[in-house]
Amino acid sequence: MTARRAWVEQIMGLPVSVHVRGADPGAAPVAEGVARVFAELRRADAVLSPYRDGSDLSRWERGELCLGDADADLARVVELCERARERTGGWFDPAGLPDPRTGRPRYDPSGLVKGWAVQRAARHLAGLDGYGWCLNAGGDVLVRTPAGGPPWRIGVEDPADPGRLLGVVPLCDGAVATSGSAHRGAHIVDPFTGRAATPVRAVTVVGPDLLWADVHATAAAARGPAALEHLAGHEALMITSSGRRLTTPGFPGRAAPLRCSPV
Repeated sequence: MTARRAWVEQIMGLPVSVHVRGADPGAAPVAEGVARVFAELRRADAVLSPYRDGSDLSRWERGELCLGDADADLARVVELCERARERTGGWFDPAGLPDPRTGRPRYDPSGLVKGWAVQRAARHLAGLDGYGWCLNAGGDVLVRTPAGGPPWRIGVEDPADPGRLLGVVPLCDGAVATSGSAHRGAHIVDPFTGRAATPVRAVTVVGPDLLWADVHATAAAARGPAALEHLAGHEALMITSSGRRLTTPGFPGRAAPLRCSPV
């Protein structure tokens, strides 16, 4: 049986876990890679957190720091947010969102930062030959599996009853991102009205990239059921506020393979 080990830390205000499968998941190179993942996520939080008054994001948003003088990651995230806004027809927009502490309008890229930071931090695990890994940041998941290894099985929880699963996505390589009100209340805003988006309880998107899976899930949660036609190229599940279950073709993914195909 393949050995497995897990690490968990609290970062960005949420639990972040790394699960590794392989011959010796306790080996020094594995532990070093995991430590680097956590260190990079802590650094991203220090620079880009809207909850930290001293973060580069907060200082820039208050006009105390020029974008060119800030950490380079802030400019990268601002550029990515603009690309996300264009790609989603304006349904993903970090401008004018309510401050998580005061409620006043501010620039808050959190809907992109987590997926971007996790995707980037995962490069510290990419070189672990022969090992499979699952990086889970508060329910947004990125996985990799070596050729011939078993897929990871990602549970999709019911937003009305988080202890119950709506389905399981078997995945060898890729991402699963969920956005909605189950854990944080009605925090997603319709960018065209400025009001809380309430038609949808949760949206789960499966894709090759966590950054864009997260962006599309957030945009779809803001837009509502009409967003499904724009998710046709993804595997997606939407639960409306009335409990109706809507999916794109193929969700919850391909039939569960017994083992991942060789590259």
